Amino acid sequence: MSHLTYTIHNAHPSEFPEIGKLMVQVYSQLEGFPKESEQPAYYSMLYNIGEFTNKPETEVLVAIGTDDKIEGAVVYFGDMQYYGSGGTATQERNAAGFRLLAVAPAARGKGLGKLLTLECIRKAKATNQLQLIIHSTKAMQTAWQMYERLGFERAEELDFLQQELPVYGFRLQLA
Repeated sequence: MSHLTYTIHNAHPSEFPEIGKLMVQVYSQLEGFPKESEQPAYYSMLYNIGEFTNKPETEVLVAIGTDDKIEGAVVYFGDMQYYGSGGTATQERNAAGFRLLAVAPAARGKGLGKLLTLECIRKAKATNQLQLIIHSTKAMQTAWQMYERLGFERAEELDFLQQELPVYGFRLQLA
């Protein structure tokens, strides 16, 4: 099994359209996840992923493979008030978060999701946040296992419903 080398950096605006397409591709293929016709506003948000960077302390991180292809991305929030989820997560203090972690189908199983998650943990620690908050759904069970191996714990108080879709909160204590 070959291990590709990835570079993670803040996405350039010129990369936003391709990242948006990757997000839509990944999320629309998840079994049990709402389709574009069911949640058009959600998919519009994915297509326009770069708009998140208009919010303070919000970054789109992108992972580039050795062939200069975009292989993965995630949205990092240094301030939870801009996180934009349902439930109570946006009221969390001394916390950072990330959403919309996506890895290209061809790049799965190579540790890229973990690499992007570790970069979010590094960023949160660098700004002395006490915790890192994320959400996931049943369709993302593979990611759940990775998050739990990295020390994230279920935080039921952060759960919410996105229309009919149950969304589950996780918290990583950093201090």
